[in-house]
Amino acid sequence: MIEYIFRRLLLMIPTFLGSTILVFTILQLAPGGPIEQIMLRLQMGGAFGESGGGLDSDGGLSLPPKALKELERFYGFDKPIYQRYLSWLGIWPREIKHRDFRIPKGEVEIEKSVGKKDGKRWKVDIKYLGGERISVFEKDGSISTIWKAKIEGNSIENGLDAVVYQTEFSGILTGNLGKSYTFLEPVTDVMKPRFKISLFFGLTGIILSYLVCIPLGIKKALSHGSVFDFSSSALIFVAYSIPGWALGGVLLVIFGGGSFFDVFPLGGFRSPTEIWDTLSPTQKVFDQIHHMILPIIAWTITSFATMTVLMKNSLLENL
Repeated sequence: MIEYIFRRLLLMIPTFLGSTILVFTILQLAPGGPIEQIMLRLQMGGAFGESGGGLDSDGGLSLPPKALKELERFYGFDKPIYQRYLSWLGIWPREIKHRDFRIPKGEVEIEKSVGKKDGKRWKVDIKYLGGERISVFEKDGSISTIWKAKIEGNSIENGLDAVVYQTEFSGILTGNLGKSYTFLEPVTDVMKPRFKISLFFGLTGIILSYLVCIPLGIKKALSHGSVFDFSSSALIFVAYSIPGWALGGVLLVIFGGGSFFDVFPLGGFRSPTEIWDTLSPTQKVFDQIHHMILPIIAWTITSFATMTVLMKNSLLENL
């Protein structure tokens, strides 16, 4: 038993790596990434006369090079693909809070303001050590453990272009799911108001699946080969073949006040607040059930079929 558990735990490692690499690759190759969406919004804003970037060679709107560079830094597109993947997981330090600066030609040390600390201006000393080496020192002379710096460009006439930045471990393993390209908000903030609804429907669906599928599976096993067994199996596999989202649309058309019956509401988790607050506790229970019948049917239709067949087959093996 212990050996089996150990093997299953080891199997989780390649499964996790394979699934995360697949998802990351799809996100990287799929068209319409964050920069493309920002460009699209900029072009749409320009079409309605809003201010934005400059014009490109084709006469369309484009982002200024500095803004494009900041976006590439923010989303990690200036890093090798393996670093982006490891940063996305949260096991490679991600660069944040970039501050561009230039070391004038002939100088090896400059002072740079990087923000505020304890209500006071935060300044650090940056020393160029030759080649690609550069260090950041706090004002007390110690090497900064917060800020790092690196060379980004070399100009013979103007000196060295560099950037000072902080690092953090932030990714899916640390609970940071990134920023939604559509809503321009953290993914966790977008999920929060929807999570309780998914949890409610999920738990309700699981409970109903056990309450219905276990007795149904037992009845099918005891009546194996009968008319009831064949007819219920046909009904179950037809239901299993229908996607939940498609069944939901059909149920709304038939029972949601479309061309047929006006039995259930078209949407909403419950009645509007102004109505909900006036209901008694019993009325609230019936109102909630009234709103959840169609979603629960669409949500659990495939699990009904799977659990019923598993229950029947498991019981037949032991009879």
